[in-house]
Amino acid sequence: MTSGQELICQVDETDQLIGPCLRGDAHRLGLRHRAVHILVFNSAGELFLQKRSNAKDVNPGLWDTSAAGHVDFGESYGECAMRELAEELGILPAVALQPLFKLEASGDTGWEFVQVYRVVHDGAIRLEIGEIEAGRWIGLAELDQWIAQGGEGLTPSFQILWMRYSVLQRF
Repeated sequence: MTSGQELICQVDETDQLIGPCLRGDAHRLGLRHRAVHILVFNSAGELFLQKRSNAKDVNPGLWDTSAAGHVDFGESYGECAMRELAEELGILPAVALQPLFKLEASGDTGWEFVQVYRVVHDGAIRLEIGEIEAGRWIGLAELDQWIAQGGEGLTPSFQILWMRYSVLQRF
């Protein structure tokens, strides 16, 4: 299927399934839908960021979460997270992903309910050609400074997600 033609889950304001919709329609019409973001850390405590391809229709060329994607119709958040890790980074984790929190759908998230997961991975990473331009490990202090200085070059949704993650880690 071409980009925008995938069937994803349209949901209501409480994240209850309404039915399938086309990805392109969800974005064009501002329909609530589901997505996942996965934060991949290494054992040194660094976070892997991906640089989105310039061919992407949303946030081209910006740095983003380690892996992310829309929940396909008929798929759970957890199934989607495992699929996206495998497709985008070639990671097949031996342990379950740790669910962290869910962002509410709003204009700031592109009307996506975003379930965020965490995993630690020290093995090889294989970037998905055509989807990801580059990847890098970043220290958390450097990332916090980048965002504090305006976050230029980072996707807006990642900045929202990271601010929520940072607040939760202090408690």
